[in-house]
Amino acid sequence: MLRSKKLGFIGGGNMAEAMIKGLISASFVEPKSIIVSDVVSTRLDFLHSEYKVKATTDNRELVEKSDILILAVKPQVVKEVIKNVRDLIDAKKLLVSVAAGVPIAIILGVLKTGQDRKYNVVRTMPNTPALVQEGVTAIAAGENVSKIDIQIAHRLFEAVGKTVDVDEVHLDAVTGLSGSGPAYIFMIIEALSDAGVKMGLSRDVANTLTIQTVFGSAKLAWESKKHPGELKDMVTSPGGTTISGLHTLEEGGLRTTMMNAVEAATERSRELGRNAESQEDNGPDDDGKE
Repeated sequence: MLRSKKLGFIGGGNMAEAMIKGLISASFVEPKSIIVSDVVSTRLDFLHSEYKVKATTDNRELVEKSDILILAVKPQVVKEVIKNVRDLIDAKKLLVSVAAGVPIAIILGVLKTGQDRKYNVVRTMPNTPALVQEGVTAIAAGENVSKIDIQIAHRLFEAVGKTVDVDEVHLDAVTGLSGSGPAYIFMIIEALSDAGVKMGLSRDVANTLTIQTVFGSAKLAWESKKHPGELKDMVTSPGGTTISGLHTLEEGGLRTTMMNAVEAATERSRELGRNAESQEDNGPDDDGKE
């Protein structure tokens, strides 16, 4: 599905590198079929040296040579980047955005500029465990995207973890849950490790016990397909240590706090999206059109 395609990564940051590494490791594509652009030449030198991909500082060259474009730049520069290459993008190219908080409507708005063209735009929300090929990516497709293009988008991100389909309206909730979620888990890991140190364990031992416990629990939840409540009960015996610990967590409001955290992050994502949609360009486009 991908081996006959040329992939162009506009932006060579961590997420682009994670995808390049995953795609090559999984033999989904060959290095010669990937081209990456970035404004930092040292970053390009590294990616070329490490993964043997083609590298350029010229986005227009990249777009001309690519069938699939992965937009992996910071949200605040998305409009500028697209404006500089939009005359080279047509219905034959698939544009996949990993720019957080930038709606498909904004990307289409910059692309169209009054032209009667159809564009294939997919918006995604990956998360940082993609850096170790254990991420999860939510995929939302624009109205003109074909089933084949959706399959291609899934294939791209299956190289760095799991994928799910969502309607774009739910991407803010995805951001609040899985996008921000690793930070919640890292805080829990830190807290559990600190607790182990408080109880007399060395930091190395506490870290190992904590990280492997979180990892193993997640793997058990995934592979067993059991409800988390059922798995929790498997660890909890009457009058035992676990139920005492769970009682303390309930007293501290862990469940409510986690739900509130996801809700707060979701609302913040919605706010950023509204700000992006309402933001107006300062002056004419780079091609002189208002």
